[in-house]
Amino acid sequence: MVTSMTKSEHLRELEENYGAHNYHSIPVVIERGEGIYVWDVEGKKYFDFLSAYSAVNQGHCHPRIIKALTTQAQKLTLCSRAFHNSLLGEYEKFITEFFGYDKVLPMNTGVEGDETAMKLARRWAYDVKGVEENKAKIVFAKGNFMGRTLAAISASNDPSSYKGFGPFMPGYELVEYNDLNALENAIKDPNTAAFMVEPIQGEAGVIVPTEGYLKGVRALCTKYNVLFIADEVQTGLARTGKMLACDHENVKPDILVLGKALSGGTMPVSAILANNEIMLTIKPGEHGSTYGGNPMACAVSMEALKVLKDEKLAENAEKMGFIFRDEMNKLKNETDLITTVRGRGLFNAIVIKEKEGKTAWEVCLKFAENGLLAKPTHGDIIRFAPPLTINKEQLMECVAIIRNVILSF
Repeated sequence: MVTSMTKSEHLRELEENYGAHNYHSIPVVIERGEGIYVWDVEGKKYFDFLSAYSAVNQGHCHPRIIKALTTQAQKLTLCSRAFHNSLLGEYEKFITEFFGYDKVLPMNTGVEGDETAMKLARRWAYDVKGVEENKAKIVFAKGNFMGRTLAAISASNDPSSYKGFGPFMPGYELVEYNDLNALENAIKDPNTAAFMVEPIQGEAGVIVPTEGYLKGVRALCTKYNVLFIADEVQTGLARTGKMLACDHENVKPDILVLGKALSGGTMPVSAILANNEIMLTIKPGEHGSTYGGNPMACAVSMEALKVLKDEKLAENAEKMGFIFRDEMNKLKNETDLITTVRGRGLFNAIVIKEKEGKTAWEVCLKFAENGLLAKPTHGDIIRFAPPLTINKEQLMECVAIIRNVILSF
């Protein structure tokens, strides 16, 4: 008996049959996006409450960013760093002045940015701090998530990331997140090159540290001559209500890593920013990328940053975030299904208590049925991260969907 399939079912089956099985996706096939909305191949409209893991902070297909992309795409897309291109210097001047650093090293993906920061830290440790060759140590916070390269999983304490992929990168040490005593004990070691940390842990479930943690990190790194690396790939670029999550405590990392929304969701772009003492330790031929600093990425990134500033998206994220968490806390008081509400700006999460076999996954499936897309992490946590262009009326419509679904359980 032949059964008819919807277009979505057919497309999902193609992925199942011909693609690697390395993702467990919500069963929605998205075809189009605009602003805070996406549409599936059947034409159903959804609120996007994940924003491609905060890569689409400016909203889907922002017209200014798309114009910058298409205009440059018709002139020059890539010449590699074997030659100079007409936009790279302009972009480098723009982004270093935007964030207040001497130099930028452009890469593509967030995990490439993080690995570049690690290489810079090691080289600085040998050339500037005077650590003996091959003895440099980098300290990370437990619960971190940088991606899934071998170096990234070597710094992870999540078995779903590292199990079955060893042996791992040497010279890494993990300490408890949000624990300054543990950090100090680790970085007292004179071989320590750097401490790398997400100011708010995203994949771990939007874990916000206690007030003063980042200032304490800055002070300890200065005290022990250790580089403070801020992984702001997901928390940066207005997501948390400030341009950078570090700005909430007015601290400046020695190395800043950016990605995701640096391109407004149009292409992989990352950036590593540092001052000359650190950046100029790497010489020609010692690090690079075929696509890093390509002219399309330069054009798009400058426009993406201008949009964040011109449209005051950090300010909007802070304002909408307060409203959203207030509404979620009201909902928490109406049901025992939600045990925790946390977040900052429009980077928020709720923790779901499993009830009669129903988990956060089932809750997210019900959200999708009702026109809102979100995804669980670590089994019981649901992240909420809509595009930062969302207004109060739209936000309250989403709150109503979330409320109705939660109470239906």
